[in-house]
Order: sequence, then C-alpha cells, then structure tokens
Amino acid sequence: MSQYYSDSIFWIEIEKIKPNPYQPRRDFDPIALQDLSESIRMYGLLQPITVTRVETVKEDGGLAVHYELISGERRTRAAKLAGLTQIPSIIRAKEEDARTKLELAIIENIQREDLNVIDRAKAFQQLVKEFGFKHAEVAQKMNKSREYVTNSMRLLSLPEHMLQALGEKRITEGHTRPLLMLVDRPEEQETLFQDILGRKLNVREAEMIARRIAKDRARKKEKELNPEIIEFEHKFNEVLGTKVHIESKEKGGQITIDYYDLVDLKKILDKLQNEQSEKLDEEENITSVLVNDNGDEIVITKEEDKEEDPDIYSVMNFSV
Repeated sequence: MSQYYSDSIFWIEIEKIKPNPYQPRRDFDPIALQDLSESIRMYGLLQPITVTRVETVKEDGGLAVHYELISGERRTRAAKLAGLTQIPSIIRAKEEDARTKLELAIIENIQREDLNVIDRAKAFQQLVKEFGFKHAEVAQKMNKSREYVTNSMRLLSLPEHMLQALGEKRITEGHTRPLLMLVDRPEEQETLFQDILGRKLNVREAEMIARRIAKDRARKKEKELNPEIIEFEHKFNEVLGTKVHIESKEKGGQITIDYYDLVDLKKILDKLQNEQSEKLDEEENITSVLVNDNGDEIVITKEEDKEEDPDIYSVMNFSV
C-alpha cells in the first residue's frame, strides 16, 4: 500500500492540507504568489505537491484524516488564491518523521532556489541542533560543500536588524562577509553597517574598511610596545588634519593617509606643498652659520644681514 501511495497522484481537498511545521521558508513574495495563482487559474497546477497522511482518533472513535505538506507550500497557497478546491498530491507513506520532513522541504527549496539566505541558514541550523547532523552530513545531503553550510550558519551570528536588512535585500549576502569580520567588535560593526546603508558601499569597499580595522587592531598592539609610533601619528594628524596610520616593518615601514574625497585629497597635498615651500624659504633666508667659542651655532638670516651697520667693517673701527 505504501508503494501505491508513493507512486500515485491523488486529488486532495485543499482544506485538509496543513502546513509543514518544519517548513524552512518563511517569506513568500505576494506579487510572485499572485502571478503563480494567475498561471494556475489558466493552465492548472502542473506539478503535484508532496504530503504525508496523518490520522487522528476522534472522540466518537472514528478516524479523522488530514495531510501535512512536505513540499509545495507556495503552490498550495497560490492554488487557494486561484480558487481550487482540490490539488494533485503525492502521498509519502513511510517518511513521516520530523527530520525527513525538514530535510525534504529544504532540499526542494534549495533545488528550486526559493529559500532566501536567512531561511536557508536557519534550516541548516535546525538540522544540526535539533537532529544532530554534522556540517559535513548536511553538506552531503544538500549537495553543497561543508564550507557553504558553515558560512551560511555563521550569518545567524549577526544582529537581528542586520539579518532583517539582508532579508529585505537592503544589503547583499556579500556584505555580510566584512560585517562578520567585526563580529567581536560590535561598535565598529554597527558603524560599517550604517556606512553600507548610508553611503551605498559596495562589497569591495566594505571589505577594505573591515580589513583596515583589523589591521588597526594589530597595529594598536604593536604600538603599545612602541609609543614613539603613536607620537609620530599624532604629529602627522595635527599637521595634515586627517587620520594617519604608521605601520612598522622589519626594515622601514609604511604611512597611510586617510582622505574623504578628491577635495580633501587636494587640501592634504596643498598642506604638504606649503610645508615644503616654507622650509625652502627658510633655508634661502639663511646667509651664514657661525660657531662661537662655546660651540653654539649662530644663524644669520638675510634680514639680519641687511640690518648690519654699514660701517661695521670701516678701518675707523679697528685699532693696532
């Protein structure tokens, strides 16, 4: 009989079909659902849903029968909108356990690419936590890599409002990678998230910021051992009016200057040029450097040279 159920299609009353309690998909696009409903109204439901048969004993001793969805909730909802009272269904008799229902629902949605990234991650987590699957086992059943499963589940470590933005497609799955790099630095993670939304950062720009923050963290540890680097950074910041990073290496190092836009970059260049110009003017103003008996240097400028007494070298000022 079970073989008969599994291989045959039955027309089941829609009112007797209950949602799958383990359905991983939570969001159904109402516009897409309406489009599918119109298609079903015109051409009928071309692909049957999959259900399990559930029997319960009534108070009078009789049997009540309903069906639980394994896959096809979207089609069932659209069929209701189209006004259908019955729907073609395949009844799976042997696979009524909760784990199998979840597994089949996930597989169907992934194969149809209907699950959004958050629902997919929660479904994987459910298989791991509730049913004891290893990441590698989930990957094998879903025909994905273990890294794919692990990275999907890592998304759930993001704050709820970031997950909501991902579900609403205000940020992409690619944006979650740099955000996850800052999972142990919530303030900077939130700042980056707001920048992604407000400044419309693409994935590459967000990753560059996240990496720089990670480098800053490493540099901070290094600077704790070398306070002179911190002092130099402060001086650069004051002179240029922007944030300057100094990274020491085995030989020499690297200086990074932050700027906001091209106008800001030009201001920094002007400051550097002005500093250089002032230095050259100062050097050109020096006519000579004398050393006194104590070894101290005495700098004589052009202005001082001009103010010298014209008779200073007159023979009248010398005696034999």
